[in-house]
Amino acid sequence: MSSHREAPEISQDPVADNTDVYAFVSPDDPSTVTIISNFVPLQNPPGGPNFFEFGDDVLYSIYVDNDGDARPEIEYQFQFTTTLRNPNTFLYNTGPIDSLTSTNWNKRQFYTVTRIDAGVGPKNSTVAQTAEGPGFEFAKAHATVLGTNLACPPCNIGPRSTPNYQANLGAPAVHSLPSGETVFCGQRREGFYVDLGSIFDLGALRPFQNLHVIPFPAGPGVDATQGLNIHTIAIKVPITRLTADGSQPTNVASSTAVLGIWSGASRRKVRIFDTHNTMSGPWIQVSRLGNPLFNEVIVPLGKKDEWNGENPVGDVEYLPNVQHPELAALLPSLYPGVFPNLKNYANARADLVAILLTGIPGGIIAGFQNFTGPTLADMLRLNVAIPPASSPNLLGLLGGDLAGFPNGRRVQDDIVNIELRAIAGATIPLVDPSFTPDAAAGVISQGLAPNIADRYQTTFPYLGPPLDGFHHPSA
Repeated sequence: MSSHREAPEISQDPVADNTDVYAFVSPDDPSTVTIISNFVPLQNPPGGPNFFEFGDDVLYSIYVDNDGDARPEIEYQFQFTTTLRNPNTFLYNTGPIDSLTSTNWNKRQFYTVTRIDAGVGPKNSTVAQTAEGPGFEFAKAHATVLGTNLACPPCNIGPRSTPNYQANLGAPAVHSLPSGETVFCGQRREGFYVDLGSIFDLGALRPFQNLHVIPFPAGPGVDATQGLNIHTIAIKVPITRLTADGSQPTNVASSTAVLGIWSGASRRKVRIFDTHNTMSGPWIQVSRLGNPLFNEVIVPLGKKDEWNGENPVGDVEYLPNVQHPELAALLPSLYPGVFPNLKNYANARADLVAILLTGIPGGIIAGFQNFTGPTLADMLRLNVAIPPASSPNLLGLLGGDLAGFPNGRRVQDDIVNIELRAIAGATIPLVDPSFTPDAAAGVISQGLAPNIADRYQTTFPYLGPPLDGFHHPSA
């Protein structure tokens, strides 16, 4: 999974489990950037009587680095509050929920959005509460509350409880803020697609499993997440609100055009298990995510929990895991004779360091760069001067589409295939022309082709409406 249940501790804390981060220039509004962070993984559509929701005791954060130091200059915080109309019923709803203000909706969730700007404002400015963690702090941060009492939509229960879900509940939950941002927080269709059952069965890829060391007949991939939902925090921000100089860059080569983006979730340091379930102390980060699959595939099992509690500025610790990824060594063993060139390549993987830890410098790919400097840090890197593609290629940069991953990440990008091919050696010639990739590196695939029109939507928040539990009783 991209980052679903990717570490021992966070696998037991789904409301704080940061599963996917997306960042892209909005295709229907190119003067803005959309950032999406998903939580609460692997939601089967039927979820009653206690339907899925965000954690009231979790601080959710989206971070933006606009000067290349792997420290956030901007943070958007989301905090949630759940209310009950009638605590004396076990029901989530007592009739059809036909609007966000329906009196039939018993258990509702609202949220506050706060923007924090580092090092701005006079010394007596409001100092924001931010998550503790090695690597950064907002020493003189100024907090501005952008919106309060913003309604989440209910989960999509079924045609009786949540009729005309998207029109009545999904679309009205998109809130335009006076500061210029647009936000949505609530249940959505899972956008990440993966053959989970096959890949974690000793790295099997069904279209090529006849070549596996334990062979089976080749066949198409099976999308393990196509029938699942997720909880989404999405924000669309004017580019001028994100860049270091307040501009909307048009020069792809400019360092001002590149943003580093990641997300995190934090809990209070102390929890007292009493009748009030009291929380106190500073916020402590328990989950984070920048590049997809980084903690999942790159970080070793013994360090996964530690990685979740750290911040990107300290990621030099994981440089050896990027330079010599375990999966690159496993592929030739799992598929004997298929990757002879990869098997014999002993050099440190400078291509993966560029993709995952520094961004790709100018001069390597014509008309492209998303380099943030020498500081090694796991962040999505988005060049906002590159406009959205008129015909997006699911393979992003590997498919010749400069607007796709690893230039940020769009909801439809085929992350698993892109990273499989990169790890298999397809990107080594970008930095080492003496290397010839194995023929398999350019075609290796999990064998999935998602239904774009069914799974996504063309407008914010871009992930499609969630599946309901009545029509989709089992994933």
